[in-house]
Amino acid sequence: MLRAAMIVGLILALVATVVFVPRMLRNNGQEPWGGPTVICDLLEGSCSWSSRAGQWTVDLQVPGEGSQDSQYRLTVISPEPPERFLAVLRGESMYMGEYPVPLRRQVDGSYVGSFTAPVCSTGTEMVWRIDLQQGQEALESIPVKMVFRVDS
Repeated sequence: MLRAAMIVGLILALVATVVFVPRMLRNNGQEPWGGPTVICDLLEGSCSWSSRAGQWTVDLQVPGEGSQDSQYRLTVISPEPPERFLAVLRGESMYMGEYPVPLRRQVDGSYVGSFTAPVCSTGTEMVWRIDLQQGQEALESIPVKMVFRVDS
């Protein structure tokens, strides 16, 4: 009886290994749940990556630096025009809600949106993450986590 239980346990372990190890290896450097592992600070420079459709570039500029109410300008260059394209601002270091930023198509084919990032009143700095979405659905296969820091 004990020998039969050990054989069944060994077979289950082998099946689990055959099923889950290839899935983990297929993530190509991403965390097991599919999230990005490369962090890109948008205030240090543009974030770029390639997809099946082509090259993506995301750039964040702060035209009125120096004040707490800085208006940020987000520019996205996309290889294909998504419908109902928007960026969602989410607190990375602390949850402070979600702020959708509509992206408008420009004549050059890029998408631009402007926003003011809320300032955290309990600390000296707040890290925000920008996620790209098509309507309510997150865009798949973005291999970078786009973040920026706001000092209060």
